[in-house]
Amino acid sequence: MKDFLSRAALRRGAARCAPWLMAASLLAGCAASGRDAPYRLDLEAHRGGRALAPENTLTAFSNAVGIGVTTLELDIGLTADGVVVISHDMALNPDHTRDATGAFLKGKGPPIHALTLAQLQTYDVGRIDPASSYGKPFPHQVPHDGERIPTLAALFERMHQLGANQVRFNIETKVDPTQPDLTAAPEPMVRALLAEIDRAGVASRVTIQSFDWRTLALVGQWAPQLPRAYLTSARTVQDSRWTAGLRLEDAGSPPKLVRKAAGDGKGMVVWSPSFNDLSAPLVQEAHVLGLQVLPWTVDRRADMERLMDWGVDGIITDDPVLLREVMSDRRIALPAALGR
Repeated sequence: MKDFLSRAALRRGAARCAPWLMAASLLAGCAASGRDAPYRLDLEAHRGGRALAPENTLTAFSNAVGIGVTTLELDIGLTADGVVVISHDMALNPDHTRDATGAFLKGKGPPIHALTLAQLQTYDVGRIDPASSYGKPFPHQVPHDGERIPTLAALFERMHQLGANQVRFNIETKVDPTQPDLTAAPEPMVRALLAEIDRAGVASRVTIQSFDWRTLALVGQWAPQLPRAYLTSARTVQDSRWTAGLRLEDAGSPPKLVRKAAGDGKGMVVWSPSFNDLSAPLVQEAHVLGLQVLPWTVDRRADMERLMDWGVDGIITDDPVLLREVMSDRRIALPAALGR
């Protein structure tokens, strides 16, 4: 942990501050400039902050709360024996996965849902393959050999052990409607996810996000109190297979499409687009429709500053240290750094 945090200590400077109110009050806070309340920003560590530590691992998540983030952003899949595990990739990724012999996979590995948890735990995901192009944007990532794909239950338990009882979880269901055989179906995945959240007693700190809006429709039916984040990209928002049959041309704009998909039920609704697809008018339109705006994945200072100028409600980033610097420069309240 000390190695990871050393970089944060060098770059954080004036970023230390008192703990501040997060959770639902932060997410529902007034974001756009000109509102009465102070501007608060949901600082989300993408895959636990993969610029600093191996993505979607317990080491990365522990490091992120040590730096100080509002939310841990992560992805989940379902194993062959029905265990919810944390992985962005629907099949084992050779760029950062080694087999039991210590060798990086030669190509894409088996799907997560085709492996039992015991089989999955034989793979090491604690280091980037130096021969791959994947790691080039993350020269400061510190490897942690022996890291395994964790269960969601293990993450909840780790945060409890660390006393990180204010940190939120933004959990993406990795389901691809264009490749239905690659993952578990939406229904069993959502049921398993909701059961895990319920067992851990963390529902008040969870948002569920997805590009596949069928899973969000199920969340709206089965757990309407949970915030839902509708992920979009330039590709998925144009394809009704991703948007649960709704068409962008019928709605008129991505924010209106999200509003239509979400309906008027309980629970907070978030539009989470690629930051390159955003503009100031779209942020304003989303806010008028009652949506929070949470762009992904923002790793450059200039982009962070522009999005803050537009009044976004949060930012998903690979580099939470950089985002803390930008927030500190703008005197935006920072989430508490655990143990500091």
